Amino acid sequence: MALYKEKHIEYIVSLDTHVKDYQYWLSEHLRLNGTYWGLTALSLLDSKDSFKKQDVIDFVLSCYNEDGGFGAFKNHDSHLLSTLSALQILLIYDSLDVLTDQGIEKTVKFITDLQLPNGAFQGDRFGEVDTRFVYTAIQSLAILGRLSSKVVDKAVEFILSCANFDGGFGLAPGAESHSAQVFTCLGTLAIADKLDLVDVELTGWWLSERQVENGGLNGRPSKLPDVCYSWWVLSSLALINKLGYIDFAKLREFILSCQDEVTGGISDRPGNQVDVFHTIFGLAGLSLMGYENLVPVDPMYCLPVEVGKKIKKWPYKE
Repeated sequence: MALYKEKHIEYIVSLDTHVKDYQYWLSEHLRLNGTYWGLTALSLLDSKDSFKKQDVIDFVLSCYNEDGGFGAFKNHDSHLLSTLSALQILLIYDSLDVLTDQGIEKTVKFITDLQLPNGAFQGDRFGEVDTRFVYTAIQSLAILGRLSSKVVDKAVEFILSCANFDGGFGLAPGAESHSAQVFTCLGTLAIADKLDLVDVELTGWWLSERQVENGGLNGRPSKLPDVCYSWWVLSSLALINKLGYIDFAKLREFILSCQDEVTGGISDRPGNQVDVFHTIFGLAGLSLMGYENLVPVDPMYCLPVEVGKKIKKWPYKE
């Protein structure tokens, strides 16, 4: 089965034209994240110019709040997830300079103020804690070149406390292992240059067990496969140099079977409704497998490799 590149590009570009649809406004709380997913998918398809750069940047800036964070949409409260998406978009466009020095300082303060004494991060001022927020905070600070030992060391300590006996990681200490949490934990450790603290054989085994009979990958034992885990599992394996633990041919077949050949886009499972979330992570999984000349994706950041190279590596060298 072929990859319908042109159809996927058309699908992604069309998403912002449905402003009269009820579903469009129901997804307002994901709009900035969705813009990142769409732009990154287009970038992997070597078609980022299909979006109008200035329109996207203007939208990102409209989501910037006085506290230094970004909301999912104009007038939405700031959150770490949307803040990272904003910074990733600006980095893809090589446009971080649209943020003033004062603006960057406020963003750094917004992020670091959300770190708790145990090293975890709240997603926003309302207090939810999850390893996702550690990863988004650490990557955001990395993009801005503002990581510090004070922040990184405590974050690493918290991430390690979320490791489980089976080789996986949970969203908090004692929580069930989950593929997406494995990625956020390994991604954090990779940015912090601390992957040497991971039992890569045990973690690699747990991740390899996520492939089911039809080739797809699941998030945890006894669950259905889902295209998005093509990213969470493969990126994690790539970070610990264990990509060979997955049957690429069967996984490619599963991802490609989830395409809509009429409208474009990729769904979670064959025959289901497509969406931009599964489209980006399906493409990112295919990219990690070196499929059909897709632009290479960086498993640490979920950004094109060439974009990831712009991020200053920690620990910073004088």
